[in-house]
Amino acid sequence: MDAADATVEKLREQCLARGASGIQGLARFFRRLDRDRNRSLDAAELQRGLAELGMALGEAEAQAVCRRWDRDGSGTLDLEEFLRALRPPMSHAREAVIAAAFAKLDRSGDGVVTVEDLRGVYSGRAHPKVRSGEWTEEEVLRHFLDSFDSSDKDGQVGPPRPSFPHCGCPCLGPSQPVCPQVTLAEFQDYYSGVSASVDTDEEFVSMVTRAWGL
Repeated sequence: MDAADATVEKLREQCLARGASGIQGLARFFRRLDRDRNRSLDAAELQRGLAELGMALGEAEAQAVCRRWDRDGSGTLDLEEFLRALRPPMSHAREAVIAAAFAKLDRSGDGVVTVEDLRGVYSGRAHPKVRSGEWTEEEVLRHFLDSFDSSDKDGQVGPPRPSFPHCGCPCLGPSQPVCPQVTLAEFQDYYSGVSASVDTDEEFVSMVTRAWGL
């Protein structure tokens, strides 16, 4: 294992120590950090961002990571490739059932679904914490939706933005709350954290299948 792989493994462990949403939270943070939407970060930006999250990364480690995922020779890392590498490894069976669940929700085929789309279909009955009695189905649903919802404490969903006509919920215009959108990458980020706490492919596939009625 070289320096870049060792660094990613260290970051992955720190994320998973924060729970199933650790990877997703880190991914969401870095996508927000990428303000110019060029899908890249330099070593200094990577260091600062991780420091804000309380995750230490040395200068040499940051540079090694940037070199590994520098796809165009610009000296910056490709953000999506880096986040993909950060997810805990999953078997083909797990990746396939995640893709199938997202495809069922993505009715338009544009690679984006809304939280309202998820709300109408999701079932938490097979979630490990429901089965153990730690959470109720309603608590699992709320936690799941909160994973994708950028709601502020006043209950508003994100900053005012133009409406999304396909979402089917009351995002009526610039003065209304926005219905948050979820990409396949964000969906995968969420389930990569869940996957790390599920021992067998059979159990994971069954959980996702039941959650989305596949």
